[in-house]
Amino acid sequence: MTWETAPPYQKESDLMSESTSAPQPADAGDGRVPVTVLTGFLGSGKTTLVNRILTEQHGLRIAVIENEFGEVGIDDALVLDAEEEIFEMNNGCICCTVRGDLIRILGALMRKRDRFDHILIETTGLADPAPVAQTFFMDDEIAAQLRLDAIVTLVDAAHVLRHLDEEKPEGVENEAVEQIAFADRVVLNKTDLVRQETIDEVVSRIRAVNAPVEIIPARHAEIDLRRVLDVGAFDLDRVLKDDPAFLTETEHQHDSTVTSVGIDVPGEVDEDRLNRWLGNLLRTRGADIFRSKGILAIEGEPRQYVFQGVHMLLDGEFGRDWRENEARRNRLVFIGRNLDREALERAFADCLTTVGTAA
Repeated sequence: MTWETAPPYQKESDLMSESTSAPQPADAGDGRVPVTVLTGFLGSGKTTLVNRILTEQHGLRIAVIENEFGEVGIDDALVLDAEEEIFEMNNGCICCTVRGDLIRILGALMRKRDRFDHILIETTGLADPAPVAQTFFMDDEIAAQLRLDAIVTLVDAAHVLRHLDEEKPEGVENEAVEQIAFADRVVLNKTDLVRQETIDEVVSRIRAVNAPVEIIPARHAEIDLRRVLDVGAFDLDRVLKDDPAFLTETEHQHDSTVTSVGIDVPGEVDEDRLNRWLGNLLRTRGADIFRSKGILAIEGEPRQYVFQGVHMLLDGEFGRDWRENEARRNRLVFIGRNLDREALERAFADCLTTVGTAA
């Protein structure tokens, strides 16, 4: 099943990085564990890149910390099986409400120091990376053991312009702008979905926010991982020059109109009803739905159905088989502006062939 309510895009003909500089090697004399912070707005491809990092042969043992915005976790099920340790934090943005959890998890990881070489932190798409980066300089115990290696920001070439131009309430920062501003590397993802003119405009806007950043073009988050892992790219002096208050604790305020709706119900889904509902939902509310994703039990199908969407673009495919004795539950998450929880729960319930109760 594939839903696409937006017009088709022409594929770009050429992929050219705006930066010709080679990645700089990290300081081999620094015995601290390098940490990569992976950020990017909702739907930019962070989980896809995490899967690549976990499954490619790069010689590093990586501990992954994930953060989801919402009460129903989906990303843990979307990350492929791997030997690396994965920790997940839900119900809050890593830059504010669960920052204490981050510090505790990092402390717990360091008690298993011999089991990994690198730490990867994947933030929610609504996170400002600055408070996350502050953690590695303002907590003495963390600073003594861990080194912030780089902030890597994924940018969705097809949708980033609307988020950069989005008007926010007074006192609320634009997370998409902050994520680019603090980036040491920008992965310009989904370049195959837009025309070259759009790529040029996006690159220009990125440069206007962060002129020296290295921009790495990508399709499906396929990049040379040596350009983002253990590169020693984070420069505190540069950050302090651009933001003298970087090491000062400040209150981080999110747009209160942006919320998450999670649905977790047992039962099986009628495929035709699901198609009609999602197609209509994205046609009528797609501009306000920043991110949608889910794992569903389709009636009569032995495999899980996984869908992911960004605004009006939604794509899905069948994944692994449901395991023996595994409950056939449906987990969905919608993140967007002015979402109607009751309407979403009611509409999805109408897609079920058996009645479920929201968790």
